[in-house]
Amino acid sequence: MAKRYELIVFDWDGTVMDSTAIIAGSIQAACRDLKLPVPDDETARHVIGLGLLQALRHAVPDAPEEMYEPLVARYRHHFLSQNESIPLFDQARETIIELHGAGYRLAVATGKNRNGLDHALESTHMGEYFHATRTADRTFSKPHPAMLLEIMDELDVPPERTLMIGDTTHDLQMAINAGVDAVGVTHGAHPEDQLRELKPIALLDDFVELREWFRVNA
Repeated sequence: MAKRYELIVFDWDGTVMDSTAIIAGSIQAACRDLKLPVPDDETARHVIGLGLLQALRHAVPDAPEEMYEPLVARYRHHFLSQNESIPLFDQARETIIELHGAGYRLAVATGKNRNGLDHALESTHMGEYFHATRTADRTFSKPHPAMLLEIMDELDVPPERTLMIGDTTHDLQMAINAGVDAVGVTHGAHPEDQLRELKPIALLDDFVELREWFRVNA
Protein backbone atom coordinates (compact mmCIF):
# COMPACT_ATOMS: atom_id res chain seq x y z
CA MET A 1 0.00 0.00 0.00
CA ALA A 2 1.33 3.46 -0.90
CA LYS A 3 2.55 5.59 1.97
CA ARG A 4 0.21 8.38 3.06
CA TYR A 5 3.17 10.57 4.06
CA GLU A 6 6.64 11.04 2.65
CA LEU A 7 8.05 13.38 5.31
CA ILE A 8 7.70 13.06 9.10
CA VAL A 9 8.88 15.98 11.21
CA PHE A 10 9.52 15.53 14.93
CA ASP A 11 9.74 18.08 17.66
CA TRP A 12 12.63 17.17 19.98
CA ASP A 13 12.21 18.20 23.64
CA GLY A 14 9.20 16.52 25.21
CA THR A 15 8.53 14.53 22.05
CA VAL A 16 11.67 12.49 21.30
CA MET A 17 13.72 13.38 24.38
CA ASP A 18 12.28 13.17 27.91
CA SER A 19 13.49 16.62 28.89
CA THR A 20 10.33 18.44 29.99
CA ALA A 21 10.96 18.34 33.73
CA ILE A 22 14.60 19.40 33.36
CA ILE A 23 13.73 22.34 31.08
CA ALA A 24 10.96 23.56 33.39
CA GLY A 25 13.17 23.11 36.45
CA SER A 26 16.04 24.98 34.77
CA ILE A 27 13.76 27.94 34.00
CA GLN A 28 12.66 28.03 37.64
CA ALA A 29 16.21 27.67 38.97
CA ALA A 30 17.46 30.48 36.73
CA CYS A 31 14.74 32.77 38.08
CA ARG A 32 15.68 31.91 41.68
CA ASP A 33 19.34 32.67 40.95
CA LEU A 34 18.44 36.16 39.76
CA LYS A 35 15.74 36.76 42.39
CA LEU A 36 13.06 37.06 39.71
CA PRO A 37 9.47 35.79 40.06
CA VAL A 38 9.54 32.01 39.72
CA PRO A 39 6.91 30.67 37.30
CA ASP A 40 4.79 27.76 38.49
CA ASP A 41 5.18 24.32 36.92
CA GLU A 42 2.34 24.81 34.43
CA THR A 43 3.75 28.10 33.15
CA ALA A 44 7.31 26.79 32.94
CA ARG A 45 6.13 23.74 30.98
CA HIS A 46 3.84 25.72 28.69
CA VAL A 47 6.69 27.72 27.12
CA ILE A 48 8.68 24.62 26.17
CA GLY A 49 9.03 24.43 22.41
CA LEU A 50 9.42 28.15 21.89
CA GLY A 51 12.79 29.71 21.19
CA LEU A 52 14.63 30.23 24.49
CA LEU A 53 14.40 34.01 24.71
CA GLN A 54 10.76 33.98 23.63
CA ALA A 55 10.05 31.25 26.19
CA LEU A 56 11.65 33.22 29.00
CA ARG A 57 9.78 36.38 28.05
CA HIS A 58 6.51 34.44 28.30
CA ALA A 59 7.45 32.62 31.51
CA VAL A 60 8.76 35.74 33.28
CA PRO A 61 6.89 38.61 31.59
CA ASP A 62 7.57 41.18 34.33
CA ALA A 63 11.37 40.86 34.37
CA PRO A 64 13.29 44.04 33.54
CA GLU A 65 14.52 43.95 29.94
CA GLU A 66 18.17 43.94 31.00
CA MET A 67 17.61 40.71 32.99
CA TYR A 68 16.71 38.47 30.05
CA GLU A 69 20.28 38.03 28.85
CA PRO A 70 21.57 36.87 32.26
CA LEU A 71 18.42 34.76 32.62
CA VAL A 72 19.30 32.96 29.38
CA ALA A 73 22.82 32.37 30.71
CA ARG A 74 21.59 30.96 34.03
CA TYR A 75 19.05 28.75 32.27
CA ARG A 76 21.79 27.29 30.07
CA HIS A 77 23.99 26.71 33.12
CA HIS A 78 21.32 24.65 34.85
CA PHE A 79 20.18 22.78 31.73
CA LEU A 80 23.67 21.91 30.49
CA SER A 81 24.66 20.58 33.92
CA GLN A 82 22.03 17.85 33.43
CA ASN A 83 22.03 17.57 29.64
CA GLU A 84 24.14 14.43 29.35
CA SER A 85 21.76 12.39 31.50
CA ILE A 86 18.51 13.16 29.63
CA PRO A 87 17.13 9.99 28.01
CA LEU A 88 15.11 9.49 24.86
CA PHE A 89 11.57 8.31 25.46
CA ASP A 90 11.08 4.55 25.48
CA GLN A 91 10.85 3.22 21.91
CA ALA A 92 11.73 6.61 20.36
CA ARG A 93 15.02 5.35 18.93
CA GLU A 94 13.50 2.14 17.60
CA THR A 95 10.57 3.98 16.01
CA ILE A 96 12.76 6.52 14.24
CA ILE A 97 15.15 3.83 12.99
CA GLU A 98 12.19 1.81 11.70
CA LEU A 99 10.72 4.82 9.88
CA HIS A 100 14.10 5.65 8.36
CA GLY A 101 14.51 2.08 7.19
CA ALA A 102 11.04 2.14 5.64
CA GLY A 103 12.08 5.03 3.40
CA TYR A 104 10.43 8.02 5.06
CA ARG A 105 12.19 11.38 5.00
CA LEU A 106 12.67 12.44 8.62
CA ALA A 107 13.30 15.89 10.10
CA VAL A 108 13.45 17.79 13.38
CA ALA A 109 11.82 21.17 14.08
CA THR A 110 12.74 22.36 17.56
CA GLY A 111 12.86 25.33 19.89
CA LYS A 112 16.46 24.41 20.70
CA ASN A 113 19.27 26.46 19.26
CA ARG A 114 21.56 24.96 16.63
CA ASN A 115 24.36 24.07 19.04
CA GLY A 116 21.91 22.43 21.43
CA LEU A 117 20.27 20.27 18.78
CA ASP A 118 23.58 19.28 17.19
CA HIS A 119 24.87 18.21 20.60
CA ALA A 120 21.69 16.23 21.32
CA LEU A 121 21.82 14.45 17.96
CA GLU A 122 25.50 13.63 18.44
CA SER A 123 25.22 12.46 22.05
CA THR A 124 22.22 10.22 21.28
CA HIS A 125 23.73 8.97 17.99
CA MET A 126 20.50 9.91 16.20
CA GLY A 127 21.79 12.47 13.72
CA GLU A 128 22.23 10.01 10.87
CA TYR A 129 18.49 9.30 10.73
CA PHE A 130 17.35 12.86 9.98
CA HIS A 131 17.43 14.41 6.52
CA ALA A 132 16.81 18.02 7.65
CA THR A 133 16.65 20.03 10.87
CA ARG A 134 15.52 23.50 11.89
CA THR A 135 16.15 25.37 15.14
CA ALA A 136 14.57 28.47 16.63
CA ASP A 137 17.77 30.56 16.50
CA ARG A 138 18.06 30.15 12.71
CA THR A 139 14.47 30.90 11.69
CA PHE A 140 11.15 31.96 13.23
CA SER A 141 10.10 30.27 16.47
CA LYS A 142 6.97 28.15 16.70
CA PRO A 143 4.07 28.50 16.09
CA HIS A 144 5.21 30.44 13.00
CA PRO A 145 5.18 27.93 10.09
CA ALA A 146 8.70 28.80 8.85
CA MET A 147 10.43 25.67 10.21
CA LEU A 148 8.02 23.36 8.43
CA LEU A 149 7.91 25.44 5.26
CA GLU A 150 11.70 25.51 5.04
CA ILE A 151 12.02 21.76 5.67
CA MET A 152 9.39 20.95 3.04
CA ASP A 153 11.14 23.25 0.57
CA GLU A 154 14.56 21.72 1.30
CA LEU A 155 13.32 18.16 0.88
CA ASP A 156 10.85 19.00 -1.91
CA VAL A 157 7.84 17.46 -0.16
CA PRO A 158 4.36 19.09 -0.37
CA PRO A 159 2.24 19.84 2.73
CA GLU A 160 -0.24 17.05 2.02
CA ARG A 161 2.61 14.51 2.21
CA THR A 162 4.04 15.91 5.46
CA LEU A 163 3.24 14.99 9.08
CA MET A 164 4.25 16.85 12.25
CA ILE A 165 4.72 15.01 15.57
CA GLY A 166 4.78 17.09 18.73
CA ASP A 167 3.90 17.35 22.42
CA THR A 168 2.85 21.01 22.61
CA THR A 169 0.18 23.30 21.25
CA HIS A 170 3.04 25.26 19.67
CA ASP A 171 3.85 22.23 17.51
CA LEU A 172 0.24 21.61 16.55
CA GLN A 173 -0.44 25.26 15.78
CA MET A 174 2.71 25.42 13.64
CA ALA A 175 1.39 22.45 11.67
CA ILE A 176 -1.97 24.16 11.20
CA ASN A 177 -0.21 27.34 10.05
CA ALA A 178 1.86 25.35 7.55
CA GLY A 179 -1.11 23.35 6.26
CA VAL A 180 0.18 19.94 7.35
CA ASP A 181 -1.33 17.12 9.41
CA ALA A 182 -0.20 16.67 13.00
CA VAL A 183 -0.16 13.95 15.63
CA GLY A 184 0.03 14.95 19.28
CA VAL A 185 1.81 12.95 21.98
CA THR A 186 0.70 13.31 25.60
CA HIS A 187 3.95 12.32 27.36
CA GLY A 188 5.47 15.80 27.08
CA ALA A 189 4.94 19.41 28.14
CA HIS A 190 1.30 20.24 27.41
CA PRO A 191 -1.78 18.51 28.86
CA GLU A 192 -3.96 16.32 26.71
CA ASP A 193 -7.00 18.60 26.83
CA GLN A 194 -5.01 21.54 25.39
CA LEU A 195 -3.65 19.36 22.57
CA ARG A 196 -7.11 18.00 21.81
CA GLU A 197 -8.48 21.51 21.28
CA LEU A 198 -6.26 21.85 18.19
CA LYS A 199 -7.74 18.71 16.65
CA PRO A 200 -4.67 16.65 15.69
CA ILE A 201 -5.45 13.65 13.49
CA ALA A 202 -4.36 11.42 16.39
CA LEU A 203 -3.47 11.90 20.05
CA LEU A 204 -1.25 9.17 21.44
CA ASP A 205 0.26 8.46 24.85
CA ASP A 206 3.74 7.18 23.97
CA PHE A 207 6.02 5.79 21.27
CA VAL A 208 4.59 2.32 21.65
CA GLU A 209 1.23 3.66 20.45
CA LEU A 210 2.89 5.98 17.94
CA ARG A 211 4.89 3.17 16.37
CA GLU A 212 1.76 1.08 15.89
CA TRP A 213 -0.15 4.10 14.56
CA PHE A 214 2.54 4.66 11.92
CA ARG A 215 2.31 1.06 10.75
CA VAL A 216 -1.44 1.35 10.17
CA ASN A 217 -1.95 4.98 9.16
CA ALA A 218 1.22 6.46 7.66
